[in-house]
Amino acid sequence: MRELVFDCPGQQAEALSDALLEAGALSVSVEDADRDTEDEQPLFGEPGLEPDSHAWQRNLVVALLPDGVDPAQLFEQALSIHQENGSTLPESCTDWQLREVPDADWVRLTQAQFAPIPVGDRVWIVPSWHTLPAEARPDAIAIQLDPGLAFGTGSHPTTHLCLQWLVAHLQPGTSVLDYGCGSGILAIAARKLGAGTTHAIDIDEQAVQATGDNALNNQVELIPGLPNALPAGTHDLVIANILSNPLKVLAPMLSGRVAPGGHLVLSGVLERQAEEVAAVYAPWISLSVWRAHDGWVCLHGQRS
Repeated sequence: MRELVFDCPGQQAEALSDALLEAGALSVSVEDADRDTEDEQPLFGEPGLEPDSHAWQRNLVVALLPDGVDPAQLFEQALSIHQENGSTLPESCTDWQLREVPDADWVRLTQAQFAPIPVGDRVWIVPSWHTLPAEARPDAIAIQLDPGLAFGTGSHPTTHLCLQWLVAHLQPGTSVLDYGCGSGILAIAARKLGAGTTHAIDIDEQAVQATGDNALNNQVELIPGLPNALPAGTHDLVIANILSNPLKVLAPMLSGRVAPGGHLVLSGVLERQAEEVAAVYAPWISLSVWRAHDGWVCLHGQRS
């Protein structure tokens, strides 16, 4: 396979990438042309928010070409699409290069990068092409989840914090509400750790579907659904790993779902946001930081 490579100014990188894909490129990536130099620039935003810019000032655009395609023809077609959309490129950007991509078993190479992930000494997140490692303790729990899936695969610190809380505190038979379930990893872990009836709720239909599929793969029974499908009632444990702003908006509802004596566990909260989030929940449940990791916290409270 071959890649078509050229420079592009920041303000046009995203639109030109779309034009290349429309012209037939298999994939397009945009890299910082100044990377590994003194001019390299960070490009990021607040967690959960879109960055202000989607490209650097100077970009290297790399388009992967299908076999047998004329690179000059594809590039000209992309430029034509780009111009039809009201944009033109500087003369310097039309000087493209072609480079060969060595043949490889990309599936095997990709899978080799992802090994089972331990969470404490009790839970392992295991890709489907692996088995539970030999060093795992006899009562270890394996959650089968493949990297690359949407909605979270357990590598983020907030997911680890929630899993660690479940390992440390979940009692057998506990009824659970996982709100904002994503891939369903927390609900699946709760069931494998002995939880009773477990609802996994998300506003995204695809997340609900992913949760159902992952529960089936892990041979656990969950009740996934959209918020309007959640029946009335309370739960012994309500857990929500989302972000601080939606957590604040959901405070009355989530607090009201916690049974008397039940527990509320929240994450997706930065350390600097912990007091603010706790203050919003204070009218219903007193929250405090249970544990912090890499700048994130897990908040916990028990309803009186």
